Amino acid sequence: MKIVFMGTPDFAVPCLKTIAESGHQLSAVFTQPDKPKGRGYKMIPTPVKAAALEYGVDVYQPLSLRKGEDAEASMKILNDIAPDLIVVTAYGQILPKEVLELPEYGCINIHASLLPKYRGAAPINWCILNGETETGVTSMQMSEGLDTGDMLIKKMTKIGENETYQELYERLAAMGGEVLAETLDAIENGKLNPEKQDDSLSCYSPMIKKEMSALDFSKTAEEIHNTIRGVTGFTMLEGKRLKIFRSMISDKIAPEAQDGEIVNSDTFTVKCGDGGLVTFLEVQPEGKKRMKTEDFLRGKKLTKGEKLG
Repeated sequence: MKIVFMGTPDFAVPCLKTIAESGHQLSAVFTQPDKPKGRGYKMIPTPVKAAALEYGVDVYQPLSLRKGEDAEASMKILNDIAPDLIVVTAYGQILPKEVLELPEYGCINIHASLLPKYRGAAPINWCILNGETETGVTSMQMSEGLDTGDMLIKKMTKIGENETYQELYERLAAMGGEVLAETLDAIENGKLNPEKQDDSLSCYSPMIKKEMSALDFSKTAEEIHNTIRGVTGFTMLEGKRLKIFRSMISDKIAPEAQDGEIVNSDTFTVKCGDGGLVTFLEVQPEGKKRMKTEDFLRGKKLTKGEKLG
């Protein structure tokens, strides 16, 4: 099959590699425009562009596929290629109807959740924030709705109780390549069994906002822990911002302490709203590098009874 791939972040790279290293023809790659980064504002290619160039594939970076000169030029490119299939993974643009209907086998999307749950932009974050114990990857026949198309192949995985967003992201990225390989084989062999989504079982996972990382110690220990796992938490310690990257829920409780109070200064354990305790395992003080809590505590003496926030 002639395949066009559309994707942008590193999450999409395993899917690109799956196509490039298969027996199929990777005819072109579409990705978001390069963005300036760092102090020198140097233009940095997207991870998908960098990977595509390693394979010598033509890369296109339109600002939009839906309107303007870029959309017209992109449509001409796609018509000239006449792909049998378009594969989309975390592209970051909505495809117009004329693109969805162009290939013989349509467009398929590799989505990082067990659809129909967690449609939208941030399914990995939200499944952790909501305390889910399992998730996965779904390949889906794309339609004009947001992640509403027929499901094709699903692969499930358990979520570790202390697993962070980044760790799960990397696992699901690799799984995305595996699901895509199975989907391509099923298309080629005529063995796909599309399954309609039950809209009543769906929920939306919107973009993550920075303020969601602020830790509210009136919440339960589980909610605090899941915030740290899902979006990286932050609080204030002695008037300075402290990021928390990793935590665990203690098996002890301290109902007599105040919310946000440090109840164990040797392990950096803090009391939450339900009386439960969360221990911080990896932190980043303001203006310093990320470090294990044991290293942080070598240079910073905490006081039992001190309050965060």
